Amino acid sequence: MSLNFSFGAALRGGLFAALLSVACAQAADGVTAHTVPDTMAQRVMACTLCHGKEGRATNSGFFPRIAGKPEGYLYHQLRHFREGRRNNAGMTALLDHLNDGYLREIAHHFASLDLPYPPPAPSDAPAALLAQGEALVKRGDASRDLPACVACHGAAMTGVRPHVPGLLGLPRDYLIGQLGGWQTGLRKAFAPDCMAHIAQKLAPTDISAVSAWLAAQALPADPHPVSAMVEPMPMRCGIAPGVKP
Repeated sequence: MSLNFSFGAALRGGLFAALLSVACAQAADGVTAHTVPDTMAQRVMACTLCHGKEGRATNSGFFPRIAGKPEGYLYHQLRHFREGRRNNAGMTALLDHLNDGYLREIAHHFASLDLPYPPPAPSDAPAALLAQGEALVKRGDASRDLPACVACHGAAMTGVRPHVPGLLGLPRDYLIGQLGGWQTGLRKAFAPDCMAHIAQKLAPTDISAVSAWLAAQALPADPHPVSAMVEPMPMRCGIAPGVKP
């Protein structure tokens, strides 16, 4: 058996040497190996496995669109995943060894992508539930000290630079999951965590209504985040202007 093994090893070694010799000869003749471009688009291809080509995702399923989101928001979310404020083992593993500067580069890359949105998925939610969701999004509920979503996310719900995301063009299941995550503590943000405070006041029907209405809305003609808040936020948040987490 020892003899057979030695013979096989020698044969394999000879084959490897022959292949190496051929490869070197081809390289000398001008045949070059395939190289991967060193670009940010290439480096973040791991992100596109879940978030879709160029981070545009879809408006169904669970994964959110990240293309075109405000840069500060994306950067903060990458930090939240890396530092455990958002609970996703896959995201944490991807980001665990990346420094802040690299996270800013990733955020800048996706924020700079200006890509069209698909039309909203058809909604099968009852009209009464959609009306409840619209009321909460646009007017809130003063009796429960619930501010309107538009008070922070912009009148057109497309977000506010640099830190507040738009809420349109996102899957219903994703929206439900994130609001539930804030309720249960699986998702956190920098203190004071205003979204956690708001989510704690939402009933299950509120979450279903808001998510259904948002997911059913088409993007406006200008889908970009606005440059500034029209009025101050209704409560202090860890991402508000002047607050440095």
